[in-house]
Amino acid sequence: MKSSQAQHLFGAGRARWSLEPLCARLRIPERMERCYNWSWVESRVLEAAADWSACAGSAGGAGPRFTPHEQQKKEDAYDEALQKVEQEAKRARRGGEQRAEAQRRVVGVFPRFATVALGLEDDAVRMLTDGFIPLGTKFSQWARRFDPALPMADVVQACRNAWTVCGIQPLVGDRMEMTPAIIGYSLLYPYSDNYLDDDRIASKRKLEFSARFRDRLCGLPVSPRDRHEDAVWAMVRLIEWQYPRVQFPRVYECLLAIHQAQEDSLAQSKRNGSLSEASILRLSCAKGGTSVLADACLCHGTLTDDEARFAFNWGVLLQLGDDLQDVEQDLKHGSATLFTQAAKSRTSLDDLVRQLLAFSTAVANQLDALPHGEPAMKRLLRMSWRSLILMAVARSERYFTRGFLAEVEIQSPFRFGFLRARNRRLSGRSGLYRVLFESFLESAEVNLLDLPEPEKWLSDGETGFGRDAAVFAEAHAGPNFSRTRDRA
Repeated sequence: MKSSQAQHLFGAGRARWSLEPLCARLRIPERMERCYNWSWVESRVLEAAADWSACAGSAGGAGPRFTPHEQQKKEDAYDEALQKVEQEAKRARRGGEQRAEAQRRVVGVFPRFATVALGLEDDAVRMLTDGFIPLGTKFSQWARRFDPALPMADVVQACRNAWTVCGIQPLVGDRMEMTPAIIGYSLLYPYSDNYLDDDRIASKRKLEFSARFRDRLCGLPVSPRDRHEDAVWAMVRLIEWQYPRVQFPRVYECLLAIHQAQEDSLAQSKRNGSLSEASILRLSCAKGGTSVLADACLCHGTLTDDEARFAFNWGVLLQLGDDLQDVEQDLKHGSATLFTQAAKSRTSLDDLVRQLLAFSTAVANQLDALPHGEPAMKRLLRMSWRSLILMAVARSERYFTRGFLAEVEIQSPFRFGFLRARNRRLSGRSGLYRVLFESFLESAEVNLLDLPEPEKWLSDGETGFGRDAAVFAEAHAGPNFSRTRDRA
Protein backbone atom coordinates (compact mmCIF):
# COMPACT_ATOMS: atom_id res chain seq x y z
CA MET A 1 0.00 0.00 0.00
CA LYS A 2 1.35 3.44 -0.93
CA SER A 3 1.80 6.15 1.66
CA SER A 4 -0.68 8.43 -0.14
CA GLN A 5 -3.28 5.66 0.00
CA ALA A 6 -2.77 5.28 3.74
CA GLN A 7 -3.23 9.03 4.26
CA HIS A 8 -6.42 8.96 2.21
CA LEU A 9 -7.88 6.06 4.16
CA PHE A 10 -6.87 7.08 7.67
CA GLY A 11 -6.50 10.83 7.43
CA ALA A 12 -3.44 12.96 6.97
CA GLY A 13 -1.57 13.73 10.15
CA ARG A 14 -2.40 10.43 11.90
CA ALA A 15 1.23 9.94 12.86
CA ARG A 16 0.59 6.76 14.83
CA TRP A 17 -0.34 4.77 11.72
CA SER A 18 2.57 4.32 9.36
CA LEU A 19 4.34 2.02 6.95
CA GLU A 20 7.87 2.42 8.33
CA PRO A 21 9.80 -0.81 8.97
CA LEU A 22 8.43 -2.75 11.90
CA CYS A 23 11.82 -3.12 13.60
CA ALA A 24 12.05 0.65 13.95
CA ARG A 25 8.77 0.79 15.84
CA LEU A 26 8.95 -2.07 18.32
CA ARG A 27 10.71 -1.97 21.66
CA ILE A 28 14.13 -3.33 22.42
CA PRO A 29 14.37 -7.13 22.00
CA GLU A 30 14.62 -8.09 25.68
CA ARG A 31 11.21 -6.54 26.31
CA MET A 32 9.75 -8.68 23.56
CA GLU A 33 10.97 -11.90 25.22
CA ARG A 34 8.21 -11.89 27.83
CA CYS A 35 5.58 -14.52 27.06
CA TYR A 36 2.14 -14.21 28.62
CA ASN A 37 1.60 -17.96 28.85
CA TRP A 38 -0.22 -19.65 31.72
CA SER A 39 2.99 -20.10 33.68
CA TRP A 40 3.48 -16.32 33.61
CA VAL A 41 -0.14 -15.79 34.65
CA GLU A 42 0.24 -18.14 37.60
CA SER A 43 3.33 -16.29 38.78
CA ARG A 44 1.47 -12.97 38.57
CA VAL A 45 -1.50 -14.47 40.44
CA LEU A 46 0.80 -15.49 43.28
CA GLU A 47 2.36 -12.03 43.44
CA ALA A 48 -1.02 -10.27 43.32
CA ALA A 49 -2.40 -12.57 46.03
CA ALA A 50 0.65 -11.78 48.16
CA ASP A 51 0.12 -8.04 47.59
CA TRP A 52 -3.52 -8.46 48.63
CA SER A 53 -2.58 -10.40 51.74
CA ALA A 54 -0.02 -7.74 52.69
CA CYS A 55 -2.90 -5.24 52.89
CA ALA A 56 -4.75 -7.30 55.53
CA GLY A 57 -5.19 -5.49 58.83
CA SER A 58 -4.73 -2.12 57.16
CA ALA A 59 -6.57 0.98 58.26
CA GLY A 60 -7.84 1.40 54.71
CA GLY A 61 -5.17 3.45 53.01
CA ALA A 62 -4.66 7.19 52.95
CA GLY A 63 -7.45 9.18 51.37
CA PRO A 64 -9.06 12.61 51.49
CA ARG A 65 -11.47 13.57 54.25
CA PHE A 66 -14.59 15.72 53.87
CA THR A 67 -16.48 17.70 56.47
CA PRO A 68 -20.32 17.67 56.43
CA HIS A 69 -20.22 21.24 55.10
CA GLU A 70 -17.96 20.20 52.20
CA GLN A 71 -20.17 17.21 51.44
CA GLN A 72 -23.26 19.43 51.42
CA LYS A 73 -21.60 21.83 48.98
CA LYS A 74 -20.73 18.97 46.62
CA GLU A 75 -24.21 17.49 46.91
CA ASP A 76 -25.75 20.87 46.02
CA ALA A 77 -23.51 21.09 42.94
CA TYR A 78 -24.43 17.51 42.05
CA ASP A 79 -28.16 18.22 42.25
CA GLU A 80 -27.83 21.47 40.30
CA ALA A 81 -26.07 19.68 37.47
CA LEU A 82 -28.43 16.71 37.70
CA GLN A 83 -31.48 18.93 37.31
CA LYS A 84 -30.03 20.60 34.22
CA VAL A 85 -29.03 17.28 32.69
CA GLU A 86 -32.49 15.82 33.31
CA GLN A 87 -34.05 18.79 31.53
CA GLU A 88 -31.76 18.32 28.55
CA ALA A 89 -32.38 14.57 28.55
CA LYS A 90 -36.12 15.22 28.11
CA ARG A 91 -35.36 17.47 25.13
CA ALA A 92 -33.01 14.81 23.73
CA ARG A 93 -35.91 12.36 23.54
CA ARG A 94 -37.62 14.56 20.96
CA GLY A 95 -34.98 13.82 18.33
CA GLY A 96 -33.74 15.91 15.41
CA GLU A 97 -31.88 19.15 15.97
CA GLN A 98 -33.13 19.36 19.55
CA ARG A 99 -31.33 16.11 20.38
CA ALA A 100 -28.00 17.33 19.04
CA GLU A 101 -28.36 20.68 20.80
CA ALA A 102 -29.35 18.96 24.05
CA GLN A 103 -26.26 16.79 23.84
CA ARG A 104 -24.04 19.85 23.50
CA ARG A 105 -25.67 21.47 26.52
CA VAL A 106 -25.23 18.31 28.60
CA VAL A 107 -21.52 18.34 27.81
CA GLY A 108 -21.47 22.03 28.70
CA VAL A 109 -22.95 21.30 32.15
CA PHE A 110 -20.42 18.60 32.92
CA PRO A 111 -17.28 20.73 33.58
CA ARG A 112 -18.83 22.60 36.53
CA PHE A 113 -20.30 19.38 37.90
CA ALA A 114 -16.97 17.56 37.62
CA THR A 115 -15.00 20.45 39.12
CA VAL A 116 -17.23 21.22 42.11
CA ALA A 117 -18.94 17.90 42.84
CA LEU A 118 -16.17 15.48 41.89
CA GLY A 119 -13.19 17.70 42.63
CA LEU A 120 -11.57 17.12 39.23
CA GLU A 121 -8.98 19.45 37.79
CA ASP A 122 -9.34 21.05 34.36
CA ASP A 123 -7.09 18.57 32.55
CA ALA A 124 -9.06 15.61 33.91
CA VAL A 125 -12.37 17.27 32.93
CA ARG A 126 -11.07 17.81 29.39
CA MET A 127 -10.03 14.18 29.23
CA LEU A 128 -13.58 13.13 30.05
CA THR A 129 -15.43 15.60 27.81
CA ASP A 130 -13.03 15.55 24.85
CA GLY A 131 -11.94 11.93 25.16
CA PHE A 132 -14.14 9.41 26.92
CA ILE A 133 -17.56 10.81 25.91
CA PRO A 134 -16.93 11.10 22.13
CA LEU A 135 -15.04 7.80 22.05
CA GLY A 136 -17.91 6.08 23.85
CA THR A 137 -20.34 7.54 21.32
CA LYS A 138 -18.16 6.33 18.46
CA PHE A 139 -17.89 2.84 19.91
CA SER A 140 -21.62 2.58 20.62
CA GLN A 141 -22.68 3.72 17.18
CA TRP A 142 -20.30 1.23 15.56
CA ALA A 143 -21.68 -1.58 17.73
CA ARG A 144 -25.32 -0.77 16.99
CA ARG A 145 -24.67 -0.56 13.25
CA PHE A 146 -22.85 -3.89 13.39
CA ASP A 147 -25.65 -5.60 15.31
CA PRO A 148 -28.92 -3.61 15.65
CA ALA A 149 -30.31 -6.45 17.79
CA LEU A 150 -27.62 -6.07 20.44
CA PRO A 151 -29.40 -5.12 23.70
CA MET A 152 -28.65 -1.69 25.12
CA ALA A 153 -27.37 -3.25 28.35
CA ASP A 154 -24.79 -5.22 26.33
CA VAL A 155 -23.68 -2.10 24.46
CA VAL A 156 -23.21 -0.27 27.78
CA GLN A 157 -21.25 -3.22 29.21
CA ALA A 158 -18.97 -3.39 26.18
CA CYS A 159 -18.53 0.39 26.18
CA ARG A 160 -17.29 0.27 29.77
CA ASN A 161 -14.51 -2.08 28.73
CA ALA A 162 -13.69 0.08 25.71
CA TRP A 163 -13.32 3.04 28.09
CA THR A 164 -10.92 0.98 30.22
CA VAL A 165 -8.71 0.30 27.20
CA CYS A 166 -8.85 3.94 26.13
CA GLY A 167 -7.91 4.88 29.70
CA ILE A 168 -4.77 2.76 29.39
CA GLN A 169 -3.63 4.56 26.24
CA PRO A 170 -2.51 7.76 28.03
CA LEU A 171 -0.75 5.61 30.66
CA VAL A 172 1.54 4.03 28.05
CA GLY A 173 2.21 7.20 26.08
CA ASP A 174 -0.49 6.84 23.41
CA ARG A 175 -3.21 9.32 22.55
CA MET A 176 -6.78 8.23 23.19
CA GLU A 177 -8.55 6.84 20.13
CA MET A 178 -11.01 4.12 19.19
CA THR A 179 -9.41 1.29 17.23
CA PRO A 180 -10.60 -1.94 15.58
CA ALA A 181 -8.89 -4.06 18.26
CA ILE A 182 -10.57 -2.14 21.09
CA ILE A 183 -13.97 -2.63 19.46
CA GLY A 184 -13.32 -6.32 18.79
CA TYR A 185 -12.14 -7.18 22.29
CA SER A 186 -14.79 -5.09 24.05
CA LEU A 187 -17.66 -6.65 22.10
CA LEU A 188 -16.36 -10.12 22.90
CA TYR A 189 -17.73 -9.54 26.42
CA PRO A 190 -21.45 -9.60 25.55
CA TYR A 191 -20.97 -12.14 22.78
CA SER A 192 -18.91 -14.64 24.80
CA ASP A 193 -19.11 -13.93 28.55
CA ASN A 194 -22.84 -13.33 28.59
CA TYR A 195 -23.39 -16.40 26.44
CA LEU A 196 -21.53 -18.55 28.96
CA ASP A 197 -23.45 -16.95 31.84
CA ASP A 198 -26.86 -17.58 30.24
CA ASP A 199 -28.74 -20.23 32.25
CA ARG A 200 -31.00 -20.94 29.28
CA ILE A 201 -28.13 -22.42 27.26
CA ALA A 202 -27.20 -26.05 27.92
CA SER A 203 -23.83 -26.73 29.54
CA LYS A 204 -22.83 -29.03 26.67
CA ARG A 205 -23.44 -26.24 24.17
CA LYS A 206 -21.39 -23.81 26.26
CA LEU A 207 -18.48 -26.24 26.47
CA GLU A 208 -18.57 -26.80 22.72
CA PHE A 209 -18.58 -23.07 22.07
CA SER A 210 -15.76 -22.47 24.53
CA ALA A 211 -13.58 -25.11 22.85
CA ARG A 212 -14.30 -23.75 19.38
CA PHE A 213 -13.67 -20.21 20.57
CA ARG A 214 -10.29 -21.29 21.94
CA ASP A 215 -9.39 -22.84 18.59
CA ARG A 216 -10.36 -19.61 16.83
CA LEU A 217 -8.21 -17.57 19.21
CA CYS A 218 -5.34 -19.92 18.38
CA GLY A 219 -5.76 -18.97 14.72
CA LEU A 220 -7.24 -22.25 13.53
CA PRO A 221 -9.58 -22.08 10.48
CA VAL A 222 -12.83 -22.74 12.33
CA SER A 223 -15.96 -21.78 10.38
CA PRO A 224 -18.81 -20.26 12.40
CA ARG A 225 -21.73 -22.62 12.89
CA ASP A 226 -24.37 -19.98 13.70
CA ARG A 227 -24.91 -16.22 13.82
CA HIS A 228 -23.63 -16.02 17.39
CA GLU A 229 -20.26 -17.55 16.43
CA ASP A 230 -20.28 -15.44 13.28
CA ALA A 231 -20.32 -12.31 15.46
CA VAL A 232 -17.61 -13.66 17.80
CA TRP A 233 -15.37 -14.64 14.89
CA ALA A 234 -15.88 -11.17 13.38
CA MET A 235 -14.57 -9.58 16.59
CA VAL A 236 -11.48 -11.77 16.45
CA ARG A 237 -10.93 -10.71 12.83
CA LEU A 238 -10.97 -7.06 13.91
CA ILE A 239 -8.11 -7.82 16.29
CA GLU A 240 -6.25 -9.85 13.66
CA TRP A 241 -6.52 -7.02 11.16
CA GLN A 242 -4.88 -4.52 13.50
CA TYR A 243 -2.41 -6.96 15.04
CA PRO A 244 -1.12 -9.62 12.60
CA ARG A 245 -0.40 -12.79 14.54
CA VAL A 246 3.22 -13.21 13.43
CA GLN A 247 4.17 -9.66 14.40
CA PHE A 248 2.17 -9.45 17.63
CA PRO A 249 2.07 -12.91 19.28
CA ARG A 250 1.70 -11.42 22.79
CA VAL A 251 -1.76 -10.12 21.92
CA TYR A 252 -3.03 -13.65 21.31
CA GLU A 253 -1.26 -15.04 24.37
CA CYS A 254 -3.22 -12.49 26.42
CA LEU A 255 -6.49 -13.46 24.77
CA LEU A 256 -5.84 -17.15 25.42
CA ALA A 257 -4.88 -16.35 29.01
CA ILE A 258 -8.19 -14.71 29.81
CA HIS A 259 -10.05 -17.47 28.00
CA GLN A 260 -8.30 -20.01 30.24
CA ALA A 261 -9.08 -17.95 33.35
CA GLN A 262 -12.74 -17.75 32.39
CA GLU A 263 -12.93 -21.49 31.75
CA ASP A 264 -11.34 -22.20 35.13
CA SER A 265 -13.75 -19.83 36.84
CA LEU A 266 -16.74 -21.43 35.11
CA ALA A 267 -15.61 -24.93 36.09
CA GLN A 268 -14.93 -23.96 39.70
CA SER A 269 -18.27 -22.18 40.06
CA LYS A 270 -20.04 -25.54 39.83
CA ARG A 271 -18.48 -26.57 43.14
CA ASN A 272 -18.33 -23.21 44.91
CA GLY A 273 -19.33 -24.77 48.22
CA SER A 274 -16.00 -26.58 48.42
CA LEU A 275 -13.77 -23.68 47.42
CA SER A 276 -11.29 -22.38 49.96
CA GLU A 277 -10.67 -18.66 50.43
CA ALA A 278 -7.24 -19.07 48.82
CA SER A 279 -8.78 -20.76 45.77
CA ILE A 280 -11.39 -18.04 45.39
CA LEU A 281 -8.70 -15.37 45.59
CA ARG A 282 -6.59 -17.12 42.95
CA LEU A 283 -9.56 -17.40 40.59
CA SER A 284 -10.43 -13.72 41.09
CA CYS A 285 -6.83 -12.64 40.50
CA ALA A 286 -6.52 -14.74 37.34
CA LYS A 287 -9.80 -13.63 35.79
CA GLY A 288 -9.46 -9.95 36.64
CA GLY A 289 -5.74 -9.72 35.97
CA THR A 290 -5.80 -11.39 32.55
CA SER A 291 -8.76 -9.22 31.49
CA VAL A 292 -6.98 -5.88 31.91
CA LEU A 293 -3.67 -7.39 30.75
CA ALA A 294 -5.46 -8.08 27.46
CA ASP A 295 -6.88 -4.54 27.51
CA ALA A 296 -3.37 -3.12 27.82
CA CYS A 297 -1.86 -5.34 25.14
CA LEU A 298 -4.73 -4.60 22.75
CA CYS A 299 -4.28 -0.85 23.16
CA HIS A 300 -0.70 -1.05 21.93
CA GLY A 301 0.44 -4.55 20.95
CA THR A 302 3.46 -4.81 23.28
CA LEU A 303 4.09 -3.98 26.93
CA THR A 304 7.03 -3.36 29.22
CA ASP A 305 7.27 -5.47 32.38
CA ASP A 306 6.09 -2.54 34.51
CA GLU A 307 3.11 -1.92 32.23
CA ALA A 308 2.14 -5.59 32.26
CA ARG A 309 2.45 -5.83 36.05
CA PHE A 310 0.37 -2.69 36.59
CA ALA A 311 -2.32 -3.80 34.10
CA PHE A 312 -2.61 -7.21 35.77
CA ASN A 313 -2.94 -5.71 39.25
CA TRP A 314 -5.42 -3.11 38.00
CA GLY A 315 -7.50 -6.01 36.70
CA VAL A 316 -7.34 -7.74 40.08
CA LEU A 317 -8.48 -4.52 41.77
CA LEU A 318 -11.39 -4.09 39.35
CA GLN A 319 -12.46 -7.71 39.81
CA LEU A 320 -12.47 -7.42 43.59
CA GLY A 321 -14.29 -4.10 43.32
CA ASP A 322 -16.92 -5.68 41.07
CA ASP A 323 -17.29 -8.54 43.56
CA LEU A 324 -17.98 -5.99 46.30
CA GLN A 325 -20.52 -4.15 44.15
CA ASP A 326 -22.26 -7.42 43.22
CA VAL A 327 -22.29 -9.03 46.66
CA GLU A 328 -26.11 -8.98 46.88
CA GLN A 329 -26.60 -10.42 43.41
CA ASP A 330 -23.83 -13.00 43.83
CA LEU A 331 -25.40 -14.24 47.06
CA LYS A 332 -28.69 -14.83 45.23
CA HIS A 333 -26.96 -16.71 42.42
CA GLY A 334 -24.71 -18.73 44.71
CA SER A 335 -21.49 -17.28 43.27
CA ALA A 336 -18.42 -17.66 45.44
CA THR A 337 -16.36 -14.51 46.06
CA LEU A 338 -14.39 -13.27 49.03
CA PHE A 339 -17.30 -11.01 49.91
CA THR A 340 -20.10 -13.58 49.58
CA GLN A 341 -18.14 -16.07 51.68
CA ALA A 342 -17.79 -13.51 54.47
CA ALA A 343 -21.44 -12.47 54.19
CA LYS A 344 -22.66 -16.07 54.32
CA SER A 345 -20.68 -16.63 57.52
CA ARG A 346 -22.36 -13.50 58.95
CA THR A 347 -19.02 -11.73 59.18
CA SER A 348 -19.10 -8.00 58.50
CA LEU A 349 -17.28 -6.84 55.37
CA ASP A 350 -15.49 -4.08 57.30
CA ASP A 351 -12.01 -5.59 57.23
CA LEU A 352 -12.30 -6.78 53.62
CA VAL A 353 -13.14 -3.27 52.46
CA ARG A 354 -10.30 -1.76 54.52
CA GLN A 355 -8.06 -4.29 52.78
CA LEU A 356 -9.52 -3.37 49.39
CA LEU A 357 -8.95 0.34 49.98
CA ALA A 358 -5.36 -0.33 50.96
CA PHE A 359 -4.90 -2.55 47.91
CA SER A 360 -6.24 0.23 45.67
CA THR A 361 -3.62 2.56 47.12
CA ALA A 362 -0.89 -0.03 46.52
CA VAL A 363 -1.96 -0.46 42.88
CA ALA A 364 -2.18 3.31 42.42
CA ASN A 365 1.41 3.62 43.65
CA GLN A 366 2.49 1.38 40.78
CA LEU A 367 1.42 4.18 38.42
CA ASP A 368 4.69 5.87 39.35
CA ALA A 369 6.54 3.13 37.44
CA LEU A 370 4.91 4.24 34.17
CA PRO A 371 7.14 7.09 32.95
CA HIS A 372 5.05 7.80 29.87
CA GLY A 373 1.77 7.98 31.79
CA GLU A 374 -0.25 11.19 31.63
CA PRO A 375 -0.55 12.75 35.12
CA ALA A 376 -4.22 13.68 34.63
CA MET A 377 -5.14 10.05 33.96
CA LYS A 378 -3.17 8.87 36.99
CA ARG A 379 -5.05 11.29 39.24
CA LEU A 380 -8.37 10.36 37.68
CA LEU A 381 -7.77 6.66 38.32
CA ARG A 382 -6.76 7.18 41.94
CA MET A 383 -9.95 9.14 42.58
CA SER A 384 -12.28 6.83 40.67
CA TRP A 385 -11.07 3.62 42.34
CA ARG A 386 -11.76 4.90 45.84
CA SER A 387 -15.07 6.41 44.76
CA LEU A 388 -16.31 3.13 43.31
CA ILE A 389 -15.43 1.26 46.49
CA LEU A 390 -17.13 3.82 48.70
CA MET A 391 -20.24 3.84 46.50
CA ALA A 392 -20.41 0.05 46.78
CA VAL A 393 -20.27 0.37 50.57
CA ALA A 394 -23.07 2.95 50.49
CA ARG A 395 -25.29 0.61 48.44
CA SER A 396 -24.71 -2.42 50.68
CA GLU A 397 -24.71 -0.83 54.13
CA ARG A 398 -26.34 -3.81 55.85
CA TYR A 399 -23.12 -5.81 55.49
CA PHE A 400 -21.11 -3.31 57.56
CA THR A 401 -21.02 -2.17 61.16
CA ARG A 402 -22.22 1.32 62.07
CA GLY A 403 -18.77 2.27 63.28
CA PHE A 404 -17.18 1.33 59.97
CA LEU A 405 -19.81 3.21 57.94
CA ALA A 406 -19.10 6.35 59.97
CA GLU A 407 -15.36 5.77 59.49
CA VAL A 408 -15.46 5.62 55.70
CA GLU A 409 -18.34 8.02 55.01
CA ILE A 410 -16.09 10.98 55.78
CA GLN A 411 -13.79 9.74 52.99
CA SER A 412 -16.62 10.15 50.48
CA PRO A 413 -17.39 13.50 48.82
CA PHE A 414 -21.08 12.59 49.23
CA ARG A 415 -22.92 11.24 52.24
CA PHE A 416 -24.04 7.64 51.87
CA GLY A 417 -27.75 8.41 52.19
CA PHE A 418 -27.40 10.93 49.36
CA LEU A 419 -25.63 8.36 47.16
CA ARG A 420 -28.34 5.75 47.74
CA ALA A 421 -31.11 8.21 46.90
CA ARG A 422 -29.40 9.46 43.73
CA ASN A 423 -28.52 5.94 42.62
CA ARG A 424 -32.22 5.04 42.54
CA ARG A 425 -32.89 8.18 40.52
CA LEU A 426 -30.08 7.48 38.05
CA SER A 427 -30.46 3.73 37.53
CA GLY A 428 -33.07 1.46 36.05
CA ARG A 429 -34.78 1.32 32.70
CA SER A 430 -35.99 4.90 32.85
CA GLY A 431 -33.05 6.20 34.86
CA LEU A 432 -30.96 9.15 33.79
CA TYR A 433 -27.88 7.08 32.93
CA ARG A 434 -29.91 5.03 30.46
CA VAL A 435 -31.59 8.11 28.94
CA LEU A 436 -28.28 9.94 28.58
CA PHE A 437 -26.52 6.97 27.02
CA GLU A 438 -29.30 6.53 24.49
CA SER A 439 -29.28 10.23 23.65
CA PHE A 440 -25.55 10.16 22.96
CA LEU A 441 -25.86 6.92 21.04
CA GLU A 442 -28.60 8.29 18.81
CA SER A 443 -27.12 11.75 18.37
CA ALA A 444 -25.65 13.06 15.14
CA GLU A 445 -23.60 10.44 13.33
CA VAL A 446 -19.92 10.35 14.21
CA ASN A 447 -17.14 9.74 11.74
CA LEU A 448 -16.44 6.00 11.43
CA LEU A 449 -14.37 6.20 8.25
CA ASP A 450 -11.17 5.23 10.08
CA LEU A 451 -12.78 1.94 11.17
CA PRO A 452 -14.02 -1.10 9.24
CA GLU A 453 -17.56 -0.62 7.97
CA PRO A 454 -19.80 -2.22 10.64
CA GLU A 455 -22.45 -3.56 8.27
CA LYS A 456 -19.87 -5.42 6.18
CA TRP A 457 -17.75 -7.07 8.82
CA LEU A 458 -19.70 -10.30 9.29
CA SER A 459 -18.81 -13.40 7.29
CA ASP A 460 -20.99 -14.66 4.47
CA GLY A 461 -21.94 -17.74 6.52
CA GLU A 462 -20.23 -20.19 4.15
CA THR A 463 -16.51 -19.52 4.09
CA GLY A 464 -16.28 -18.24 7.66
CA PHE A 465 -14.62 -15.09 6.36
CA GLY A 466 -16.83 -12.54 4.67
CA ARG A 467 -15.96 -11.25 1.23
CA ASP A 468 -16.28 -7.60 2.26
CA ALA A 469 -14.27 -8.15 5.43
CA ALA A 470 -11.57 -9.99 3.51
CA VAL A 471 -11.31 -7.22 0.94
CA PHE A 472 -11.06 -4.58 3.66
CA ALA A 473 -8.40 -6.50 5.56
CA GLU A 474 -6.33 -7.08 2.43
CA ALA A 475 -6.55 -3.44 1.39
CA HIS A 476 -5.82 -1.96 4.80
CA ALA A 477 -3.61 -4.35 6.71
CA GLY A 478 -0.90 -5.56 4.38
CA PRO A 479 2.18 -7.45 5.63
CA ASN A 480 3.90 -4.36 7.07
CA PHE A 481 0.93 -2.28 8.20
CA SER A 482 0.61 -1.99 11.97
CA ARG A 483 0.05 0.59 14.67
CA THR A 484 2.81 2.53 16.38
CA ARG A 485 2.99 4.62 19.49
CA ASP A 486 3.74 8.31 19.63
CA ARG A 487 6.93 7.90 21.63
CA ALA A 488 8.43 5.22 19.35
